[in-house]
Amino acid sequence: MSKYDLVLYDLDGTLWDSIPLIMECFHKAYDVVLGGTDRTDDDLMSYIGRPLGDSFEMHDEETGKRLVDAYIEYNHKRLEENAIPIFPGIYDMLSEIKSQNIRQGVVTSKREYPAMLTINFLDLDGFFDTKVFRENTERAKPHGDPLIEAAKRLGITDMSRVLYVGDAVPDILSARDAGADFALVGWTKMSREELDSIGPDYVIEVPDQLPCIIKGSEL
Repeated sequence: MSKYDLVLYDLDGTLWDSIPLIMECFHKAYDVVLGGTDRTDDDLMSYIGRPLGDSFEMHDEETGKRLVDAYIEYNHKRLEENAIPIFPGIYDMLSEIKSQNIRQGVVTSKREYPAMLTINFLDLDGFFDTKVFRENTERAKPHGDPLIEAAKRLGITDMSRVLYVGDAVPDILSARDAGADFALVGWTKMSREELDSIGPDYVIEVPDQLPCIIKGSEL
């Protein structure tokens, strides 16, 4: 018997390799609005996984809005050019879990339009039974609300039967807040020291380890 009824995935840095594009978009937004920035890449990366507006919260409201608008405009342009590759092994992982009759879904802080551009381009939509985007809940990650909403849509109320897979601090905090288990992807570009200090339930170094966790077998 499977340990979980539902496996939920973050997108950026988890299923697809979008971190380079995200950083490109951050710098483009600052170039357009302020002529550049002295913020470090480590600082900018620390906001990945949170709503986009949070990334510019240190600026006044008008400047923050202009930065968000510039980011979105450039990001959508690049997404329409199919700029994001999927990580190796993800298709096989999703297929194997689907073959186990385990439901799967997406919980992301991205808005629906940019998320669906890449989901459709990478032909991933058929794997997912539920999808929760930024506009679907009032509170985003690191709160647990998006995970609870994703499970609720499938009639699942026992969050201990839900596994969330992600790559960043807001992901693991969201899982903790929702009462779900959390699997950290070993290919994360975030600080492993910080993530390990919070204590993920699992660390998967390669995608084909996840189906083993679902079945409750040894890695």
